[in-house]
Amino acid sequence: MYTIYGDVNSGNCYKVKLLAEQLALPYTWVGIDTLKKETRSIQFLNKNPNGKIPLLETEDGKCLPESNAILHFLAEGTALLPTDRFEHAHVLQWLFFEQYSHEPYIATARYIVRYLRRPPELEAQLQTKMIPGYKALQVMESHLSSQPFFVGGRYTIADIGLFAYTHVAEEGGFELANFSAIRQWLERVRAQPGFIGIG
Repeated sequence: MYTIYGDVNSGNCYKVKLLAEQLALPYTWVGIDTLKKETRSIQFLNKNPNGKIPLLETEDGKCLPESNAILHFLAEGTALLPTDRFEHAHVLQWLFFEQYSHEPYIATARYIVRYLRRPPELEAQLQTKMIPGYKALQVMESHLSSQPFFVGGRYTIADIGLFAYTHVAEEGGFELANFSAIRQWLERVRAQPGFIGIG
């Protein structure tokens, strides 16, 4: 039995919950409210000194932070993580892309707009997220224009990692109307067995 600490409205936490559901893993969900600084408590910092969610705790008390590391750990030995070395590395490539070139812009914009209610003093910061965010979406669009999924022509944790914030990108001000390949891919992800929505 795993314990997952997270916020169901967070894309990074949602990734882990979605994978756990699709793999039918037994787990307990512990809700954490970052706005109430619950990740800064001594008890939580003892589990993750970085003070961030999601966090996976194993039955024997081992703790693993970082959403994509958790995805990789849980998916190992399943069809959602390829065993072919190149395809496996390709999954990691997209997960690194998600954290470095995608999430810092699309997720942060969503946070400013949805959670902080777009305060005027953060408008300039919000606007700095638009160009790199759209650049990331264009990279995805180009890839998906000839591929149904990100790796090996099939659904993997690369898709879960990128789906989490892409499907709510419009909540941060990103318009997906011109990204037809992405929109079709979003529907293919939603059609996967065991799919659950965010929140």
